[in-house]
Amino acid sequence: MKLLFNEAKATQAAARLLRLRGGRMSYMKLIKLLYLADREALIRWGRPITTDRYVSTDNGPVVNRIYDLIRNEPSPNSVKIWGKFISAPEDYEVRLLGDPGSGELSPAEEQLIDEVFGQHGQDSRWALIDYTYGLPEWVHPDGGVLPIEYRDILRVVHKTAAEISAVEEDLESSALVERILA
Repeated sequence: MKLLFNEAKATQAAARLLRLRGGRMSYMKLIKLLYLADREALIRWGRPITTDRYVSTDNGPVVNRIYDLIRNEPSPNSVKIWGKFISAPEDYEVRLLGDPGSGELSPAEEQLIDEVFGQHGQDSRWALIDYTYGLPEWVHPDGGVLPIEYRDILRVVHKTAAEISAVEEDLESSALVERILA
């Protein structure tokens, strides 16, 4: 089950974090904060914010498609919103280029992004990398990349098999509707 990646929503979430940080941030820190926000949304509500896929890397877990957008490697079906509002990296930092709005984000999602920033926004990218090494769903890939599935996160926070199945069924239904409407 794969949710369709919502580049507009991911851009709005990243822009919110960048605004909270004064408009600039290490791109590694940004992808860590987005991962933490997505992870917490999945745990609380059974649905991530960015709809990205997650992978374990040597630097811990990351939001994979957003990382590709930052590295200027958008997927072929990318709608190319990211680059209009968030700069390419320069000295390992990205900056906010404009306001993508916030219409894709719910008030609860905005509040959760603010909460994650409040908890980790002052941490360095290195501190965030160290922090995410401690997340139980992360597996060291030894130079490669390993997928992290939603069920991996839900399992390590002790959701029951029935709860995990319910989340997966709900996300599968959402993915099907998204594909039909796309």
